[in-house]
Amino acid sequence: MQELITKANTLLEALPYIQRFAGATFVVKYGGSFMDSPDEAVRTGVARDVVFLEAVEINPVVVHGGGKRINKALAAAGVESRFVNGLRYTDAATVEIVDRVLSTEINPEIVALINSVGGVAKGIAGTEIFTCKKHATRW
Repeated sequence: MQELITKANTLLEALPYIQRFAGATFVVKYGGSFMDSPDEAVRTGVARDVVFLEAVEINPVVVHGGGKRINKALAAAGVESRFVNGLRYTDAATVEIVDRVLSTEINPEIVALINSVGGVAKGIAGTEIFTCKKHATRW
């Protein structure tokens, strides 16, 4: 019973914020500490939070990385990771692997997780959004 009272109090505290931000778009960074957690409850908890935002008419946009998995995929392919001023240097071979890991592995996993807890998520790959106008090619 006490757990239900605690949850109700939390929702009452959140109500003014829910009302204020209904219809707003929130960008949610889904980082490695959550993505790589061995505890499925942690990953599911993040997905439930995203679905909660949807339920209170806040539009979440989830942005994710994938540095650790990218590094593993690059190593497996024999491509050396190179960083310049803290940023990954992305030659053609690196871009191909990064795109594969982010677009066909991590992104679909996150979409499936959010949808499995009642969300309505759709994945959009960065290559679908960004183009390099100078060279008129997709990144």
